[in-house]
Amino acid sequence: MAGKRPYKVVARIDPAALAEFQAGIRRRYSDEQILEALRGSAERLGRSPTMKEFAGDPGAGMHPQTVIEHFGTWNAAKRAAGLMPRRFATRDELVAELRRLGDELGRVPTARDLDERRGTMPSKSLYWHTFGSLTTALREAGFDVAVGEERLERALAQGSALARQLGRLPKFGDWQAARRADPSLLTEWQVYRMFDARRGAWATFQFLVRERLVEEGATVAADGSLS
Repeated sequence: MAGKRPYKVVARIDPAALAEFQAGIRRRYSDEQILEALRGSAERLGRSPTMKEFAGDPGAGMHPQTVIEHFGTWNAAKRAAGLMPRRFATRDELVAELRRLGDELGRVPTARDLDERRGTMPSKSLYWHTFGSLTTALREAGFDVAVGEERLERALAQGSALARQLGRLPKFGDWQAARRADPSLLTEWQVYRMFDARRGAWATFQFLVRERLVEEGATVAADGSLS
């Protein structure tokens, strides 16, 4: 059976003229204008945009298909803009990004460094999900990270999670009760001894938990309550 015949007006289009017109449409935006639109969208969102997010961003001023027509794929365009694709194919790519950041900083990267580079670096949560902890990822990237730092990182992650459950910074007694319900938590004394069991040790831990929560976007009042 013959295929559907094109409309007469379509059949009369000169292919060369159509190609020239399409090329002209694509030239409405320079590559750099498109990259700036991607970077601006990432800044407004606070992360590297998906195609759907970019299409819904009124400040972008162009359709994702325009981006793809210039750069071949969405992720290729984001990489050209210095933005990190939201998905990663391998652990090696995540490790390579840590090494690159370490070279840039001249030191071992931290969770705060990742937060400050949202959109251009993988998130710390992605490293925790993939490697179990940021420390494990750093070691796999060849950085020398002390065991004590890994334990402190674990304590801060647990402290942040418990604070969100309680709606306030955890007290020593809160931690005791939580540990009885969840044996995977470090003991309250393990946490306490990280600060040489000195006077004000738990307050020091609470201060670090508060800093972590603020980094994660939470608001912590002077009395330790979360809002």
